[in-house]
Amino acid sequence: METIEWDVVWMSLVIFIPSIFALIVLLIPRGLEEVTRWVTLFGTALTLGVSLCMFISFYHDTIEFSGAGTDPTGASVIKATLGDRASKAEFASTGAVHVSNDWVARYQWIPRFNIDYYVGADGISMALILLTTVLFFLSMIASWKIDKFVKGYCALFLILETGVLGSFLALDFFLFYIFWEVMLLPMYFLIGIWGGPRREYAAIKFFLYTLFGSVFILIALIAFYFTDVRDFVNPQRVKTAVSEARHENPGLTEAQLNERAVVNTFDLMVLQRTGKAALMKLSNHATDVEVIDAIRSLKMAEAANDKAAIEKARTNYESVLSRAIRSPALDAVREKIAAAQLANQAKDEAAARAQLADIEKRLDQPFFQPWFQFTMFVLLFVGFAIKVPVFPFHTWLPDAHVEAPTPISMILAGILLKLGGYGIIRIAYPICPYAAEQWAFWISLIGIVNIVYGAFAAMAQTDFKKLVAYSSISHMGYVILGIAIWSMPEHKQYWSWGMNGAMFQMIAHGITSAGMFFLVGVIYDRAHHRNLDNFRGLYEPMPLYGGISAIIFFGAMGLPGMCGFIGEAMVVLATWQYNKVFSLLAAATVVLTAAYILWTIQRVFMGVNPAYRKERDMDLRELACALPLVILCVALGILPWHLLLCWMEPSVTGLIDTLATLK
Repeated sequence: METIEWDVVWMSLVIFIPSIFALIVLLIPRGLEEVTRWVTLFGTALTLGVSLCMFISFYHDTIEFSGAGTDPTGASVIKATLGDRASKAEFASTGAVHVSNDWVARYQWIPRFNIDYYVGADGISMALILLTTVLFFLSMIASWKIDKFVKGYCALFLILETGVLGSFLALDFFLFYIFWEVMLLPMYFLIGIWGGPRREYAAIKFFLYTLFGSVFILIALIAFYFTDVRDFVNPQRVKTAVSEARHENPGLTEAQLNERAVVNTFDLMVLQRTGKAALMKLSNHATDVEVIDAIRSLKMAEAANDKAAIEKARTNYESVLSRAIRSPALDAVREKIAAAQLANQAKDEAAARAQLADIEKRLDQPFFQPWFQFTMFVLLFVGFAIKVPVFPFHTWLPDAHVEAPTPISMILAGILLKLGGYGIIRIAYPICPYAAEQWAFWISLIGIVNIVYGAFAAMAQTDFKKLVAYSSISHMGYVILGIAIWSMPEHKQYWSWGMNGAMFQMIAHGITSAGMFFLVGVIYDRAHHRNLDNFRGLYEPMPLYGGISAIIFFGAMGLPGMCGFIGEAMVVLATWQYNKVFSLLAAATVVLTAAYILWTIQRVFMGVNPAYRKERDMDLRELACALPLVILCVALGILPWHLLLCWMEPSVTGLIDTLATLK
C-alpha cells in the first residue's frame, strides 16, 4: 500500500467518475428515465464525496502540517505553492519513488511529443473543484423535471463535469486544452436541444464565441511548444534528448548533437519558470558577472571561515540572485565559472563560459522577446476573457442564459465563467508576466468597464434571466480587476489582497449566481414567463421562496455578512493602493448593484397580485437544491477565513510572491 500514489488516485477519481457514470447511463435501457436520473444523481454525489475526501487529504498534506497562516517567515506559503512542489518532483533523482502526498503526478502519455498525463492541485484549483462538484450535484437535483431525451441529457451533463474538473487539475497544456474542448460540445447540445425557443441561435453563438477563444489559446499553445526549454528542465531530460538525437543522427559530433537536442514541452510549470526568466531578461536584472562575483565572494568568505564576512556575502548573494535570470542550467554554469576562477583553472573557466554563451544564445529565442510576450498574452487573455466574459466579448452570455434550461444556466454562471478567470491566473499571467505587468492599467480598465457596464445593463432589463446574466458580467469584472492590479514589490501585499479577493469573488459568485438562476427557474415553472413587470405580490403566496430569494439576492448584492461582500471589499481596498479612481468606480457600482437588486425584489415580491395568490411555495426537491446555497452564502460571509481563505490564500500569495518580486 505504501507504493500507491494516493494523490493521483484521488485526482483521477474526481476527474473520471462522471465519465464512468456517463457510460453507465448510456447502457440503461430506454424507458427507465427515473433510473437514469437517480444513477446520474448518484454519480454527481459520489464525485462530490470523493472531492471532499480529496480536499481532506490535500489539506492534511499541504496546509495543516505547514502551519499555513501562522508562520511569519512565509515558509507555509512556499510549501503550499504548486510550482514549488512541481519543481521538487521534477528535479528529484531519477528512479526515485513518487511522493504520494505532494499533489503533483506525471505519467507519460504521448512521449514522442512530451505530452504527459500531468495533474496537480493547490488551493486555487481545490476551491474551484469543490465549487464544481457541489454545483453539479445541486444542478442534477434541479434537472429532475427534464423529460426530453433524459439519457442523452444525463450523459452530456456528466461528460461536461469531467471536462470542467480535468481543466482545473491539468498541468500539461495539451491535456488542459483537451479538457477545455471537452466542455464545448456537451454545453452546445445541452443548450441547443433542451433550451428555450431560440435555443439553436443561442447554442451556435455560444459555440462560435468559445471556439474563437479556443483557437487563440491553441495558437499560443503551439508557439510555447516550439520554444527550447532545456535550461529550465531536469538535466536528465536534456540527456534523453541528446540520446535521441544521436540515435537519429549517428554521424554528428557532440557539439552538433547538443545543438539539435531541443527540449519542447507542454508542461505548464516549466513554461511558468521560462516566463519568469523572460520577465527578468526584459526587466532590470542582475548580470552574469554580478552573480558570479557574488558566488565567488561567498565562497571566499566561507573558505576564510569569517562569520561576519559570510553573513555579508550571503546577504549580497541572495540580493543579487533575486534579481537574476534563474534556471538550473544557468545556476550550474555560474557555479562552475566561480569555482574555476577561485582555482585559477583557465581551461575549465573557458569551457564553462562556452556553455554560458550557449545558454545566452537560447535566451534570445522569440519567447524572450517583448513582441512574443505581448502577442501570446493577448492570445491567452482574449481566449480566456471570452469565457469570463469581458466586454466586448460578452454578447453570447445573455442569449445563452436566457435560452438554456435552469440547471445548465446554474452550471454556466456558477462554474464555466470561472474557467476564464482560472485560465488567466494559472496560465496567462505566470507564462507571460512581462506583458501582464506592462498592461496592468489597461486590464484593470477592462475590469472597471465590465463592472460598470454590467450593472447599468442589468438595471435596464425586464427579463429576469437577462438581469441575472448581466449582473454576472458586472460581478466577474471584480475578478478581472483583482487579478490585474500588479503592484511594485514593496506593495505586493495589495496585489495579494486583490488576487485573493478575485478568487473569493469567483467562489462567492459561483454560489449566488447559481442560486439566482435556480430561483428564476422556480418561478418560471409556475408563471411560465420571466417578465419582471408582470410579477409583484409573490411574498404572500410564496413566503419561503421569497425569504430564500432575499438571502441569495442580498448575497449577490454584497451585503456585509454575505459571501458577496468579502471578495468585492478585498478588491476595492487593494485597488485603492493601485488607482484611486478605479477603486472609487468599483465601490460606487455597489450602489448600482443594490439599486437593481432591490428594484427586482420590489417588482417580484412586493405589493399584491391576485393572479398569483394560489401559486404553491417551494417543494422539498427545490428546497434541497436551494438550502445548501443559502447556507454557503451566509457561512462564507461570516467565516471567510476559516472556511476558505486559510487554505486557499497560501497558494494565491505564493504566486504573487513569485511574480511581484521579479518586477
